[in-house]
Amino acid sequence: MRRGIVKGSNDVVFNLITLMVVACVLSFIAGAAYTKAGMPITLFNATVTETQTNTQPLPIESVVKTEPIQTAALALPIKLEEEKKAETKSEPSDKWRIVRMRVTGYCPCSKCCGEYSDGITANGHKIQPGDTFVAADKRYSFGTEMVIEGYSNGQTIKVLDRGGAIRGNKLDAFFHTHQEALEWGVRNIDVKVRDI
Repeated sequence: MRRGIVKGSNDVVFNLITLMVVACVLSFIAGAAYTKAGMPITLFNATVTETQTNTQPLPIESVVKTEPIQTAALALPIKLEEEKKAETKSEPSDKWRIVRMRVTGYCPCSKCCGEYSDGITANGHKIQPGDTFVAADKRYSFGTEMVIEGYSNGQTIKVLDRGGAIRGNKLDAFFHTHQEALEWGVRNIDVKVRDI
């Protein structure tokens, strides 16, 4: 008789765990749908009461804006790009710093940018004749100003692109032809950087 009780208890526990997993999955799907629709998600709304005879409701509400999930990993709330821009200064700082970087030449051809290169950079800039800019790691925001010795006659250029192999202190300097990019090659040089 005891075996039946234990077995039944295990079934109940298993059913409760299954129910919780299903509830979590449905909650995640609903949250993703609301996020994709651009609607805020209310995390909780509670009423707090005091133990005295005087009772007052205290609503607490938190709203989180998230971006659509781009990977299969667990999604955490991510600040929207507009919020990031609001947190940064609109004017560049006057402080320049020197960073030793590996600077590689690249052009908009399929050899440098892949089969689907279309002449538009990662931040949406349409490449025009005479453009000079760099592709940099995400630690350098779009619009970060740089001066690279030997590139663009020493003029200030901006970060307008990203690259899959660009990590850390590496840059890709843009050239209009593949031959110019090859002539530049790869150089380890000091780069002046002014963050925005």
